[in-house]
Amino acid sequence: MIEADIVMRGRDPKEPIMAHPPDTESDITLKEWLEKVKEYNKGIKLDFKSMEAVFPSVVLLEKMLAQPSCPLWINADILSGPGGKATPLEPQAFLSAVRTLPTHAVLSLGWTTGWTAGIDNAGYSLNMVRVMEEICRDLKHPVTFPVRAALLAQSLSQLTWLLQQSHR
Repeated sequence: MIEADIVMRGRDPKEPIMAHPPDTESDITLKEWLEKVKEYNKGIKLDFKSMEAVFPSVVLLEKMLAQPSCPLWINADILSGPGGKATPLEPQAFLSAVRTLPTHAVLSLGWTTGWTAGIDNAGYSLNMVRVMEEICRDLKHPVTFPVRAALLAQSLSQLTWLLQQSHR
């Protein structure tokens, strides 16, 4: 698998590019990156950092990856999590934008999180995982949950509950 962070270019032409906030400039567009990666038959994971970049990226993906030739994971933080300061992507808008992707695409749906060394950091609460379960309950795509490893120990029962809610 190859992972890339996707944002919308900060100037014209507005198009999805490979960059991680706060950067909004890059020397490679998503289209160029997909064309190159496709040559190597590797799985891809696209990590969306802005809602603005999702729809144009999905259009590109539908054109370039219609055949399930490689694994495709689509990642976004759609909920606020423990210590999270970043604004998550709006869950329903994100899921609406990616619903047309092929059914082999895996949705990697996470929480914004933060962690500070030397203090007792809060883990994922039962309410946080219940909201995620409700959002994911009727999705047709497979789902995975990216979590901050440093928060696993204090969140084990909550995350176990989340995983037990579906056989997918």
